Amino acid sequence: MQADLSGVDPLDINLAQRNVLGDLITRVAHTFPDRNALKGDDGTRTYRELDNVSNAVAHGILDLGVRHQEPVAMLMGNSCGFVEAFFGVAKSGAVALPINLAQSPADITYVLTDAAVETIIADSAFVPLLEQILPSLPLVARVIVAGIEQLPELPVEVADFDVLRAGDTTPPRVAIDDSDIVHCLYSSGTTSAPKGVLTRHSSVVTAILSTAIIIGHKWGDDHSVYPIILPLFHTTALDTLLLPILATGGTAIVFPGFEPLSYLKSLEEDKATHIMLLPNMYAILLGHEATEGLSFPDVRVAIYAMAPMPEARLKLLERLFPNAAAILGSGMTECVPPTVMQWPSHQAEKSGSWGAPVPSCEVQIVDADGSLLGRNETGEIVYRGPHVMRGYWNNADANTVTFRGGWMRTGDIGHIDDEGVVWFTDRAKDIVKSGGENVSSIEVERALLGNPAVLEAAVVGRADDRWGEAVTAVVVSNGNITEKELLAYCKEQLSGFKVPKKIEFVDELPKTATGKIQKHRLRLPA
Repeated sequence: MQADLSGVDPLDINLAQRNVLGDLITRVAHTFPDRNALKGDDGTRTYRELDNVSNAVAHGILDLGVRHQEPVAMLMGNSCGFVEAFFGVAKSGAVALPINLAQSPADITYVLTDAAVETIIADSAFVPLLEQILPSLPLVARVIVAGIEQLPELPVEVADFDVLRAGDTTPPRVAIDDSDIVHCLYSSGTTSAPKGVLTRHSSVVTAILSTAIIIGHKWGDDHSVYPIILPLFHTTALDTLLLPILATGGTAIVFPGFEPLSYLKSLEEDKATHIMLLPNMYAILLGHEATEGLSFPDVRVAIYAMAPMPEARLKLLERLFPNAAAILGSGMTECVPPTVMQWPSHQAEKSGSWGAPVPSCEVQIVDADGSLLGRNETGEIVYRGPHVMRGYWNNADANTVTFRGGWMRTGDIGHIDDEGVVWFTDRAKDIVKSGGENVSSIEVERALLGNPAVLEAAVVGRADDRWGEAVTAVVVSNGNITEKELLAYCKEQLSGFKVPKKIEFVDELPKTATGKIQKHRLRLPA
């Protein structure tokens, strides 16, 4: 059955029925117009202000000639301005392409070239970078600069972001389909060239509402407050932290980076209800002298990701945040995270697990041939559902491999237990093949982190004449343990073939801008 819409303007039908990200902010602004949506170094923004300014930005970039589904790169740090620009692009029907600011000029040039970017919105701090790389970017036609008094002279058209944001605040009448792409986020490219991940409006809307349910954002008077210190150019901060709280009328406190004293001050003054830090950040925060005697009872949920947390650290976290459920969230750029997340009850007996699948994402395990496996059988973790990306940009071969068999393949190895909880064994490429045995780097890392002297740990396989690959641990410690002592500890925790053949102590582990350990660098001989 179908409705006869022959007498209706297609644009009117689109505006009335669609499920797209930009409209979400408009709906929240109608309900909570004067509530602060954002707080950052560049001030505060109410929902009315965020909606109006993002409308103005949308009109402004359309007037500059940006086309439907054209990528608009964003060279912007964490700020209210970033969020205004992001929603402005989304409302225009273009594709937001936040740039990883930790990348080298060469890598940024690669991304802008690969994506065929013609329009860049940039903070004034990145003008020197643009002066350096624009000669290598012949497709770039215009740059919109934010936070600058006098526009720079560049070899392309230059516009003032502040002029755009002061423009027409009426909602743009632009047809945007639910399946249109809302953002393109480039993967970290730790072992190959970065890949552009294209994600649909409907995928993001579904995922962020699912996340809001899981972590307890409330619609109404008792709204959430969420300090965000991870970079907004990454899917974790953007899709998992920022957008769910804005979708439910909460307040996001946007930090330019992690500074413990500023963060602690915000927890107290802003009455944060939700927090999310990487394990190494929790270690810094919990060990800081300023936390002595402090307690933050308003925090209801404390999320961590990227790496396991030792039990001793979780106990310290419980003292600082006595009413918070500490939970691990997991996912990937290609399938809007989180795809699996622990329940608070999992901390008691399944703290080493990834938790259960979220309501809007199906998770299964397949063998090498793509056949579904049963409970407690180990294979590749695969996803299906609205979270899944549309595909990689400009990379047909990668899409062919990723979507074979009707599932999104991940390269992650694990199993699902009898209660439906997902257990991650390792990345397929990170499993150490030593002496004919497969060793999970994650299992060895978890054992190492159980020692209170170990702050961070990464385990890799290094080429070895005897073992094929030697289990090698790279450790950041507090200085109160030797290699001999730590090896002895490991022998008490692990089977013999899993015990590291060597432990190296370092001051810090190499990481991406979002805290992911770069194991490919650690595999190189010391």
